[in-house]
Amino acid sequence: MSGAGGCSRPRVRLPRSRPGCPAFLRASALWHCFDAGRFASSRAVFSSEELNRADAAIFETFVVPRYLSLFGELSLDMLSSGPEARVLHVGCRTGYPDLKIHDRVERAEILGLDSSLAALDVARQKAAALGDVHIEYRQAESLPGDLEPGTFTHALCLHPVVWNVERGELMSALRWLLCSAGQALVAVPLRGSFQEITDLFREYALKYDDAEFSKQLEAGLAERPTLETLSEELEQAGFEDVDVEVRHVTLPFDSGRAFVDDPVSRLLILPEVRTWFRVDDMQHALDYVRDAMDKYWSESRLDLSLNVGCASARCP
Repeated sequence: MSGAGGCSRPRVRLPRSRPGCPAFLRASALWHCFDAGRFASSRAVFSSEELNRADAAIFETFVVPRYLSLFGELSLDMLSSGPEARVLHVGCRTGYPDLKIHDRVERAEILGLDSSLAALDVARQKAAALGDVHIEYRQAESLPGDLEPGTFTHALCLHPVVWNVERGELMSALRWLLCSAGQALVAVPLRGSFQEITDLFREYALKYDDAEFSKQLEAGLAERPTLETLSEELEQAGFEDVDVEVRHVTLPFDSGRAFVDDPVSRLLILPEVRTWFRVDDMQHALDYVRDAMDKYWSESRLDLSLNVGCASARCP
């Protein structure tokens, strides 16, 4: 089947929760709940960490203002809109920054998609507090699902936790769903982010003379997007007028233990780090990084490096 502009209909699976890995975990327990296989086999377009009600509230209260807002604010700065907009928010989680978009656009219709019912409940509650607004949230497991091609003027995706090939599939799906001259906004941590974690993984590989682990790490890091490769991926998906902006920031933690315990790490940073690897057994390496952080930053602040990137692109 072909869509607008002769593009073949893309299909991207949205991940569901995986039995056997509890959704709500103490931060330290997350290091013992790693399964690289589910990321290698899924068609993820955003974090596949399932959120229960407690996690959804934590995500909205702590993760959004402290971390996700870094990506959302850059996306909002690059948002091009007139008096009307029909916006698709893929992987919307608890609905940030949908209310900000609604405030900016006089007549906005927003559709948010996510696999987590608990997260969608929070998003719906926030939208309902505004009264009669055109903001809808749906649980979705794949793109484009029942959505018609060329439906939206804007498509937004913040911090999708994906493999390199899956990011390309996501962009193709966004291209399918956007109308002519529609704008896609994709915000991701670019290569060079979380350098402190990278250094500890390299230290682990050297200490234990694990050449295969080192090879997997370097291959995974090489696949992380850069300003140039993000532009190329969007162009390959059929977009034009691609513009990528980068903000270099640091994310402070009071100590290494504070990083391990922080919900930002558990719900977004560590799932992102997992995609660096295609090995089956990560437990020893993860334990090493956890203990090393606790040791090296036991009494000092950890400033985690982060390259916030956002790409804006137009459909022909």
